[in-house]
Amino acid sequence: MTHASRHAAHDHGAHTVHAHERNHDTDVQAEILDLDADVLAEHIASITAWLPVAATPRHIVDLGCGTGAGTLALLDRFPDAEVSAVDTSTSHLDRLREKAEEKGLADRVHTVRADLDVAWPDLGTPELVWASASMHHMADPDRTLRQVHDMLAPGGLFAVVELAGFPRFLPEDAPEDRPGLEERCHAALDQRHAEKVSHRGADWGPKLTAAGFTVDGLRTITVNLGPPPTDAVGRYALTSLRRVRHGVAQALTAEDRTALDRLLDTDSPHSILRRDDLTVRTERMVWAARRS
Repeated sequence: MTHASRHAAHDHGAHTVHAHERNHDTDVQAEILDLDADVLAEHIASITAWLPVAATPRHIVDLGCGTGAGTLALLDRFPDAEVSAVDTSTSHLDRLREKAEEKGLADRVHTVRADLDVAWPDLGTPELVWASASMHHMADPDRTLRQVHDMLAPGGLFAVVELAGFPRFLPEDAPEDRPGLEERCHAALDQRHAEKVSHRGADWGPKLTAAGFTVDGLRTITVNLGPPPTDAVGRYALTSLRRVRHGVAQALTAEDRTALDRLLDTDSPHSILRRDDLTVRTERMVWAARRS
């Protein structure tokens, strides 16, 4: 049975529910990406400033661009460049185009909807390829690395940016009735990702070398913002922990779920939005690899 006929076999109600869930998940992901771009703008800019490009790139490809944090940072860093922004999500690409138009950059952004595990689009011969938090999602990342290598212009640079983990927001002794709750949530999430996203946390250095690249630089970006938190940090914490809860609820004890729900209830006096001790703590690893 084909993919299309399997969907046709479902009743209309089930199809509508599944479509609604997918759309909701995409909307939540877009909100997190936008908040991430807002809260961590300076850190993203520091990465683009560090990139050891051999010459100023005129054509850049952003693989797995999301809602455009990397694309817009790269356009700011390289004012003469144009970016081909690639993603599987139509709504994310729509959001990116809206942002580019708001900033007067629409003529420098070319969006490409593609699933790189299925078919590799013609992206030209860029001098710089950027992949932030996208390589670990590839079904065959080694094949993707080889494709990037062959696509790049000679001397071109490939920047791989990966998260060391989802951000932490709460103090270790919070909340007061369930200290260490956030770490237990993340431990459950790490276990889930180990089963479903096996390349998360990979050392991309040896993989890049095996694909024919020369690794020119490796950098760790340590993020530790606040307190006191800004409004954006509060919303970032709320949306991120809601996403975490969706992924790990069944792995938590009833007591932890109750404590987490109190934090996520914006009407509760215990709401995470009412805390003045929130921080943003995370790390990002950046590999800069050159095609000879």
